[in-house]
Amino acid sequence: MLSVAPLASIFQGLPLDALVSTQGIMVMLLVAYAGAMWAFLSSAPKVHTVMVSDLDMARQFYEGMLSLSAADVPLHYYYNYEQTLGSSGMDPMSMSALGGLSGGTASAYSSPEGLWYQLKKNTQLHVVAGASLGNRNRQRHVCFDHDCLAYLLMQVQTRGIRHKLRRDRPLNFLVKNFSGEVIEMAEVES
Repeated sequence: MLSVAPLASIFQGLPLDALVSTQGIMVMLLVAYAGAMWAFLSSAPKVHTVMVSDLDMARQFYEGMLSLSAADVPLHYYYNYEQTLGSSGMDPMSMSALGGLSGGTASAYSSPEGLWYQLKKNTQLHVVAGASLGNRNRQRHVCFDHDCLAYLLMQVQTRGIRHKLRRDRPLNFLVKNFSGEVIEMAEVES
């Protein structure tokens, strides 16, 4: 909560005509805008993004097997926040392993599309398309955040879903979905 006392001390000693001048009004508007932006951004949920090779199969996995509940798109994603996270059309696994570019979809970064799930009270999961198929044409889910994948692994373990931990750092594990297909869950080292 913002206190009025520090704001009053800033303007204390200024003549009234300086406060109501064009510059004074602009300064007060900028201070109010900064306060509003701070309140908006501090209340925004933390969003983890997972890039998948098949969005429909990912929906079956996250909603069916992990029973994650759908979430509303956070307001700050309507303002193209994700565009600042990286270049469109790049598969992070291809970039780290091969040092090159992949033919992912540009729409994965251009709008708040994809799947949205609530992980915790103020934490959401955004699932977007764009990852290429993994080794042996496995479905692949990649993420830059270790905590996100650790949380998903915990969900897999608590539900008794068949999985195989391949590596702890960077986190990499395999999961079998309902139809017996293997999904590779991999953390991308940045």
